[in-house]
Amino acid sequence: MRYFIELSYRGTAYHGWQTQANGSSVQSTLEAALTKRLRKPVFVVGSGRTDAGVHARQQFAHFDLEEPILLSDALIYSINCILPEDIAIRTIFPVRPNDHARFSAISRYYQYHITRYKNAFENNLTYHFRPELEVDRMNEACQVLLKYTDFKSFSKARANVDHFRCRLDFAYWERGEADLLTFHIKANRFLWGMVRTIVGTMLEIGQNRMSLEKFEQLIVAQDRTIAGRAAPANGLYLVDVGYPAGLLAQRILVG
Repeated sequence: MRYFIELSYRGTAYHGWQTQANGSSVQSTLEAALTKRLRKPVFVVGSGRTDAGVHARQQFAHFDLEEPILLSDALIYSINCILPEDIAIRTIFPVRPNDHARFSAISRYYQYHITRYKNAFENNLTYHFRPELEVDRMNEACQVLLKYTDFKSFSKARANVDHFRCRLDFAYWERGEADLLTFHIKANRFLWGMVRTIVGTMLEIGQNRMSLEKFEQLIVAQDRTIAGRAAPANGLYLVDVGYPAGLLAQRILVG
């Protein structure tokens, strides 16, 4: 039997999603809680690997068991009681044996949150960035970004991938309540460090430290060394993972 888990987490205390030899991860913490509650070894596969300090409002993972389990609100409540407060399971539901949390996913949607003023209640949850930004210019840069599919210039050099192509569905900046500024970006896949490097580069554009022409040139150059520095992890959120119609049909949300 294969099961999908829908969960969320605050990534501040973790060395990313993936199990690490030298630090705690969301994956290993989740596996430990499931193993304890189900009384058998459980290994999970996530839809993607968020970096250290990155948060997820919605993440999916799958695990396999030889025998079916009785799914109920009480089961999920008990697993959540074992998990630390910064990881929460929303639901667990059965899927087909060939449904895969990572390879069946068709889109990922990220947000990056920036505030100009210090907020005691948002520590490690937003990027406190004081300089004034020209958001209209940053949105012009988004239109440039959407013209391309190869994003090697925004990928970490050690990324172990066969290619650097991604299909972007949208990318834009939005001013919210108070001083919140949010970057929205959705694609079929993302490269290691891609969103944070795009954000860091666009902050240069928003401060008039980089022209739109230079921004387009660095995309074409496919050279990470000429892009801006990566923005800090604490402002980044995975907010939605998309799957083909029907895969999530058996999902039942619990309170």
